[in-house]
Amino acid sequence: MNERVILLVEDNPQDEMLTLRALGRARVANRIDVVRDGQQALDYLFCQGEFAGRAGPALPTVVLLDIGLPRLTGLEVLGRLRADPRTRLLPIVVLTSSDEDADRMASYEGGANSFVRKPVDFGEFAERVASLGVYWLATNEPPTRD
Repeated sequence: MNERVILLVEDNPQDEMLTLRALGRARVANRIDVVRDGQQALDYLFCQGEFAGRAGPALPTVVLLDIGLPRLTGLEVLGRLRADPRTRLLPIVVLTSSDEDADRMASYEGGANSFVRKPVDFGEFAERVASLGVYWLATNEPPTRD
């Protein structure tokens, strides 16, 4: 059976903690790997740099990607992932505090599968993240990779 992993790309420690807590409350028992900037995300996904010896599945089941990241923005990461045949079909959810229409449009135009705004209220945030975890790990049928 394939291991279903979530990759969380988040530079804000508080948002990281809230996301992990929300997934835990939703009883998402899958492994959640965390990287904290855009370059780390690419290194993780392409098994290069500090992640050259990474164990586990070649790709996560879903990437939860923040937009406002250091080194490379989430939109830059999204563009690079969609341009590479190895990651072109990888499910990517933009999970951001931005409520800018331009960010939402750029995310979808860049190939995001979903755009989810992080609510300020923890209860709403937990509910939203939990539903993301359940949908992408239990409900969604991912593409078959050769």
